[in-house]
This record gives sequence, C-alpha cells and structure tokens, in this order.
Amino acid sequence: MSEAAISAEGLVRTFGDVRALDGVDLDVPEGTVLGLLGPNGAGKTTTVRVLTTLLRPDSGRATVAGVDVLKHPDKVRSLIGLSGQYAAVDEYLTGQENLQMVGELYQMSAREAKARAKELLEWFNLTDAAGRIAKTYSGGMRRRLDLAAALVVRPPVMFLDEPTTGLDPRNRMALWEVIEQLVAEGTTLLLTTQYLEEADRLAHDIAVVDHGRVIARGTADQLKAQIGGERVEVVVTDPSMLATAVDALAPYAIGEPTVEPHTRRITVPVTGGARVLADVIRELDANDVLIHDIGLRRPTLDDVFLSLTGHVTESDEDKDDEGAPDGQGAKSRTDSSSDANRKKARV
Repeated sequence: MSEAAISAEGLVRTFGDVRALDGVDLDVPEGTVLGLLGPNGAGKTTTVRVLTTLLRPDSGRATVAGVDVLKHPDKVRSLIGLSGQYAAVDEYLTGQENLQMVGELYQMSAREAKARAKELLEWFNLTDAAGRIAKTYSGGMRRRLDLAAALVVRPPVMFLDEPTTGLDPRNRMALWEVIEQLVAEGTTLLLTTQYLEEADRLAHDIAVVDHGRVIARGTADQLKAQIGGERVEVVVTDPSMLATAVDALAPYAIGEPTVEPHTRRITVPVTGGARVLADVIRELDANDVLIHDIGLRRPTLDDVFLSLTGHVTESDEDKDDEGAPDGQGAKSRTDSSSDANRKKARV
C-alpha cells in the first residue's frame, strides 16, 4: 500500500457542549481519493478545517504529506489546496486577477502567476470570461474559478469540501472530470460530499462519519456488501394493499421490510436473484395484490447511508458542520505563509 499522504489519529474537537470530533482516525494513501460521507453536523467540515490548519484540535495528531499539522502549519499550507463549501473568490476582481493574486500570495513572480492563471483559465473553460469581474459569474463558474485557485501551486494534496453542492448536473459532471484528471496525475484528495453518486464515482475508499466518529470504512462495493445483496422493490396500486403485500413478501425476505406509505413502496432484502423475483410476483398475484411496479436491484450507497446513520443524506449545504462559533464553513484558502493566509481567509 502507498504511504499515507493524509493521516489523522484520535482527533477531538469541541465547541462548548458540542463534541464535533470524537476521536476521528483517517488515512489516505498517496494518489487516491477518500470520500468523507456524513449527515449535516457529522464532523466532515471540522475534520477538513483541522487537517488544513484552520482549526486546532483539542487532542489527537495529524500529518499531511508527512508534515505535522500542529507543529508545522505553514509548511502544510504550502503543500495543500483547499476548496471550501463556498466559492472563496474576490467578486470585484476578474477571473484572471483572482488567480494572479493567489499566485503572487504564494510568492510567484508576476510573470509566473500570469502564465499559471492563463493555463488554469483554459483548463477550466473560463478563458472567455477571464476579463470579467467574478461578480458577473454564474455559480458554476465561480466554483470552477475557486477550484482553479486551489490548484495555482500544483499541490500534491487537495481538500474539497462539498465542491459540487448547488451545481447543475452539467457543471457537476464537468468538475468530476477535472477531479479525475487531477488524481490521474498523482494528486491525493480528501473529498467531502452529500452526493452519494459522487462518492461512488470518484472515491477509491469511503469513510462514513456520524457524531464525530468514523463509523464505517471501505470501498463502495464493500460498504454495500455489509447490508446485504439484493432488494425487491414493490409499488402497489392501492395503499390499502400494503399490509397484505408485506405479509406476502415475508417468506422471501432476509431482513425487515421498509414501507413507504406515501409512495406505496415496499423494499425487502432478498437472495436468489431473478428466480426469487418470479416467486414474489406469483405470491403477490395469489394474494390479489395489484402491482404498479416491481423490480430487483442491488443496494446503493443511499441504502448504506440509511442503514449506518438511520437517516438519508441531506443535499443542503453544510453550515459549519457543528454550528461552531468561530466560522461559517470552510471558506478559507490556505497559503504558504501565515500573513498570506490571513489576507485570504474568508471566515
């Protein structure tokens, strides 16, 4: 296995009576993507802020690219890129000026910063808008500009905190392609997201966080396997038939059914593939249950999330994960110097 580019052991962080992190352990091998999943308030953003030196933990230790986060924060900042939940761009500068400013804060010469800005604007399809002030950009354009700013110094390690929240499907897929290209070139990435299809596509490994702890870890397939193989989904035509349908499905179920009265849907875990589906259809017919729809499917990450945390994911943007008094989300960009970091912080 590759050496860990990101490592955390026993991270604890409290905000008043709230224990935002309760002993978080993580490791991300070089050149891989770790997807960090969890509901609002689970500790995702706080974990990112600790690893990117924006917060100090109450206890525990962490290293990024082999550098201790607490002992050498300035060195860590020079090795990472961060794109927070909200696009941290200067609305009154043009796209070109935003990227040049970041480059110069990283001690690039004016010529180097200008050349890098031009390269990134082309990569993120922003060349035509390079001379426009960022205030006129759409949400998707601002997000791309923010991600471009995180890449000005070609960091070996990147942290993306819900990078596609609020984007339309086309812009989300375009950003996925950019992220895949970065990883193909060797970048290590920690990605927090509430879009489970995003984690399924991008992450080599997934950690599920709830109440400040990592409660499950594995590949998407491994996590899906933890909650069983297949599911039969039945939608009946009349809500009055739900109880009869549940009784008819009981002999074939290997676990408790999930009943959604408002959609007239019943989901039961099963084994046996297409054969059991045929048996279920015959059983429902024998009990005079009229079916609107029926199907067999494998569990999704949504099923995993529901099984592990007891509730579905929320597509709303995380606030400061735990409602911490010292920030409104990871809106800061990191720098190679503490002075530059203060200039660029947006908290």
